[in-house]
Amino acid sequence: MTLSDLDKPAELTVWPGHAPAHVADTRSFSTLRAALAAAAEAIDAEDTKPWIITESGDILAPNWIRANTGSRRLQ
Repeated sequence: MTLSDLDKPAELTVWPGHAPAHVADTRSFSTLRAALAAAAEAIDAEDTKPWIITESGDILAPNWIRANTGSRRLQ
């Protein structure tokens, strides 16, 4: 992943930590920056597990997102 990837589209899937997987919420974002911001908010606000897929096919797991967004919640 490169810095230019931050300005490319990304898809965020937020899996609930307490409910069956079939209730996951998937949203598309115009930039990876926006997807990362939404993922960080989801981590801080709820018991969730966000995953991001970048336009180039990189998969960002919940622990990567927590480590790289400064999320307050530590799991």
